[in-house]
Amino acid sequence: MRPQDLNLLMVFDAIMTERSITRAAERLSMTQPAVSNALSRMRTAWKDELFVKEGRNIRPTGHAQNLWNQIRDPLSSLSDAVDTKEFDCTTSQRTFRIAVADLTVSMTWPGLRKVIEEEANGINIHAIPYTIQGFEGLLENAEVDMVAGVYNAISETFRSEYLFSSLYVCVMRNDHPLAHADLSIEEFASAEHLLVTLSGETTGFSDQVLMQHGLSRRIAMTTNHFSSVEEIIKNSDLIAVVPSGAVADAIIAGRLSATKMPIDIPSQQVAMVWHKRQDRDGGLCWLRKHFKAIMVDKHHTQTREVLKSLCQNQAISCEQTPAGYCDQSH
Repeated sequence: MRPQDLNLLMVFDAIMTERSITRAAERLSMTQPAVSNALSRMRTAWKDELFVKEGRNIRPTGHAQNLWNQIRDPLSSLSDAVDTKEFDCTTSQRTFRIAVADLTVSMTWPGLRKVIEEEANGINIHAIPYTIQGFEGLLENAEVDMVAGVYNAISETFRSEYLFSSLYVCVMRNDHPLAHADLSIEEFASAEHLLVTLSGETTGFSDQVLMQHGLSRRIAMTTNHFSSVEEIIKNSDLIAVVPSGAVADAIIAGRLSATKMPIDIPSQQVAMVWHKRQDRDGGLCWLRKHFKAIMVDKHHTQTREVLKSLCQNQAISCEQTPAGYCDQSH
């Protein structure tokens, strides 16, 4: 292969990854006209338009997508072999795109921004909508650098790092008729429920467990934002099953009542997930290190305070809490 052909492939890979001439130029430390000129040469050499305008971004043609499917992994391996530059967060102007739910944003973004302002002022962090069903395509097509959310799969294509297992609680307004410690499974099933669904599906983990007991519940309302749960629950007869982090402040401050789940929901592991081609990406390694430290610390802090609050309000007994989470001297 001629050197100029390889250079075109590297530019092509950057455009496919970024879906933008401007961002591809930034990624390659090239000028925007230089990337545009390279794209013109590609179109002539490969006899295809390759990219078409789509809003502020560009969309690859079928030929471009097929070509990228064949070359991106070999190109990534080649880049790892020849690129000896280490990631320098103090000078980098990279943009990281992370697929996350709004709950994860509230847990990690403030801490991440603090780190960036202290040691990596040129780095940008962009949040991309996350769903359990759709994130693999985002990683496969390099539309995001990383995903943070529920992940239990084993894959040869993706890499993951465990963060924590979610603690689920059942919440309702303080004067709700079911706001007592010994909520029965029958009371739980007969209540009207609010379901947080990022994908739009109208069943959750609770429904699977209820079916095993021959029961079902009414999903009276759904939302796709965890941040809306408190306001909806506080002003309605609905109850909701959510990760404790989604309502931690409301529980601790006494704005919502929470009780122990009357059913056992399988633990959901939250992890960071990325494509194997970015295993040796120094920038992503830097990001993962800080992301994990911030999110795990926030989760442990919230969980400790929520469990203490539930214990003190007799929603659960201290014996039911993990060691170190509940002060039994109250």
